[in-house]
Amino acid sequence: MRLIVGTRGSKLAIAQTVSVIQELKKFFPEIEISIKIIKTLGDRLVEKPLASIHRKGIFEKEIDKAILNEEIDFAVHSMKDVPISFSRDLMIVAVPKRGPPYDVLISNKNLKLNELPSGSIIGTSSLRRAAQILHVRPDLIIKSIRGNIDTRIMKLKQKDFDAIVLAEAGLYRLKMQNYITERLSLKEFTPAPGQGALAVVVRKDNKKIINMLKRINHPLSMAEAFAERAFLQGIGSWCNLPIGAIAKSYNGNLSIVCSILSFDGRLKLQFSEVGSIKSPEKLGKKAAQKAIKLGVKGLIKHYY
Repeated sequence: MRLIVGTRGSKLAIAQTVSVIQELKKFFPEIEISIKIIKTLGDRLVEKPLASIHRKGIFEKEIDKAILNEEIDFAVHSMKDVPISFSRDLMIVAVPKRGPPYDVLISNKNLKLNELPSGSIIGTSSLRRAAQILHVRPDLIIKSIRGNIDTRIMKLKQKDFDAIVLAEAGLYRLKMQNYITERLSLKEFTPAPGQGALAVVVRKDNKKIINMLKRINHPLSMAEAFAERAFLQGIGSWCNLPIGAIAKSYNGNLSIVCSILSFDGRLKLQFSEVGSIKSPEKLGKKAAQKAIKLGVKGLIKHYY
């Protein structure tokens, strides 16, 4: 049996896709899987700040279209890149075991965040990370940075920045974790919903492929990611706001910590909720309702 998997062309996207293929081959060693590289809007507009690109799914839409057109059998995405609402004809069929969800700091002089001199320039393409940095260190300067991981590290070495903030999972998947200066706390740097997790996407009517891909699903990782996505859906927002959510499973339960900040980092709303591992979406919606009661819509309206 031969299958085609679609992905972006970055080193990280390919490494993630290869890891999924390797997991699938443990169950189906006889299948042949080829990788098809598909360029997305986010890849074409690599120098443009993410916040200025007013389209959802800039890193996945073209790939998902290829699934619908039957050009590929399934796709591997970074979970945080998958919009809350995407094609009704597609589904996230599997979430392999999640990588570390943390943000990490990489600095030129191996200084931690609280050790950086006032006025230091920090590179990030994320409004969430920018707001979180400013909440902790309002004396630092945020500068937009785009490109894949090695490109960003190269820009750091060229002294364009004093430090950059990246996702830990990506560095580990590329075996570049030796660059990490500091792992940032989940409390101060609540990650993007789905950070560290992968989403394996397929057509809903492709039953044979669905049954195969379900074998590589990690139920706890899927529950965590789905709770975080339900929270995001519940407050009616997406990645152009400084929002973080991280769910953790324990003893049959699921907890979620959510953070919403103003763009300048001055205001921060943070809270937690607990629910059943069997109903992750219910927990996410419950957390969203709590955010609304606590005034998140007023915060969004005032700063967006």
